[in-house]
Amino acid sequence: MITNQMLHQLIVAAVFSILGLVILGLVWLFLVKVLPFSLRKEMEDDQNIALGIVLGCLILGISIIIAAAIHG
Repeated sequence: MITNQMLHQLIVAAVFSILGLVILGLVWLFLVKVLPFSLRKEMEDDQNIALGIVLGCLILGISIIIAAAIHG
């Protein structure tokens, strides 16, 4: 059976996960609006590996922050 403490921890983890995804989406929208070039065109058409690495690091960084927040 799920205890109250376990249920509380699951709810907190779900809230942080949703909050993290929202923050990631907001960062992505911010980048799309601020950058003077199309991220999609640069990555797909021009095969810009450096941009892919930077965006991957951004996603990993936000993921590490979310994981640390959930872990306590």
